[in-house]
Amino acid sequence: MLNLSHISKTFNLGTINEKSALQDLSLNLSKGEFATIIGSNGAGKSTLFNVISGNFYVDSGSIEIAGREVTLLPEHRRAKHIGRLFQDPLAGTAPNMTIEENLALAAGTGGWFSSLKRSDREKLRARLALLGMGLEDRMKQPVGLLSGGQRQALTLLMSTMAPPWLLLLDEHTAALDPSTAEKVLTLTEQITQEDHITTLMITHNLQNALALGTRTLMMDSGRIVLDVSGEERQSLTPQDLLTRFQSQAGKPLDNDRVVFSQTPPSS
Repeated sequence: MLNLSHISKTFNLGTINEKSALQDLSLNLSKGEFATIIGSNGAGKSTLFNVISGNFYVDSGSIEIAGREVTLLPEHRRAKHIGRLFQDPLAGTAPNMTIEENLALAAGTGGWFSSLKRSDREKLRARLALLGMGLEDRMKQPVGLLSGGQRQALTLLMSTMAPPWLLLLDEHTAALDPSTAEKVLTLTEQITQEDHITTLMITHNLQNALALGTRTLMMDSGRIVLDVSGEERQSLTPQDLLTRFQSQAGKPLDNDRVVFSQTPPSS
């Protein structure tokens, strides 16, 4: 589903501020695969997401999504096939529109919730109900009155209404309290599993990096230095991750935001 072949990206090339953000990075994700990403400060995690989504063009290498070459495709051409959530829970919704208007807009019906199929409306209400936030009974309420966690959950629903080829989650629960974060992560797993959505999730929570999805990647200096899945991944602890990172990168993980313990959502 996603094939990155030897991609590199350098900012401010030829100046004293030159910064190599991605170095000859290759990655292949199969359809429905869910990979978590942990990395040191400045490892290139967000740059990776930006080149996949088209915010930046790579200097070299190629990007394929669902078998289609998109390396030189502009961001707006990729957007309809890529869902993306950011750390800021206010970034993905229109605050002056109601919950149902936001959902309808994401579905491409011009903001008219009544234009959605009845089955789609029922599915959305059921997913909202799973959060235990009562949003399914507040469909006429402006989104600007919701909490950050409620808006992030809504953004997740909007990003996956028409299942995207690829879902990019850029620390999408980092700004939420632990209880709300757990609910949003539970919803994330349910949606991605039900719709077989290929997913990349950046996280600073080592426990979540191992418990969620099917594969864990660790990045440093624009490279993937560790890629684990299957039985090997299941046997790892957060401390094992740190030890493996130091062995592969030749230095300790330098990230003061790394979290060791936060109860991951039950599968």
